[in-house]
Amino acid sequence: MKRSKTTALLLMSAAPLLFSACQLEPQGQLQEGVYTSVDNCARATGESSTCQQAFETAQQQAADSAPQFASREACEQEYDADQCVEQKTRSGTSFIGPMMAGFFMSQMLQGRAASATAAAPAAAPAFRDKANGWARPASPGMTGANRTALTPITSQPNRAVTASRGGFGDKSRKRTSSGG
Repeated sequence: MKRSKTTALLLMSAAPLLFSACQLEPQGQLQEGVYTSVDNCARATGESSTCQQAFETAQQQAADSAPQFASREACEQEYDADQCVEQKTRSGTSFIGPMMAGFFMSQMLQGRAASATAAAPAAAPAFRDKANGWARPASPGMTGANRTALTPITSQPNRAVTASRGGFGDKSRKRTSSGG
């Protein structure tokens, strides 16, 4: 047998081993959702203390990351009148902006099913506009034209969405849990 054929056969037989090694990455699940209360979050996720922690984090960030308007009328063009209130940032700057209507929580779960351990949740305030669309701050401190940049939230309120993240070549799967 020629050396080139031997090399080709050797590489072909080693390829599955290389690809299977990539699949040994630990699987994790990303659980995220927008919630209107700590109770709704706890019902959807089954983790009351995590929901409370995420709510408190979002509440602390709310005034600093809320969209800021120069007048109540400008705020009411995008948000309901009862949501537009005067607020103060942590640095003491006053502005008119929408109240936090809920909170967004994202949490990476490590392991499988019942034995999964959860990392600390990432949380952000959530704001609801006149069209009942939900949004959260795009990233800390990201602003434009005196307004915080917002990212739309596509998940339904009060439902935990879990996406599985596997190893090389694994497909991402989503699972929803209905909540009250």
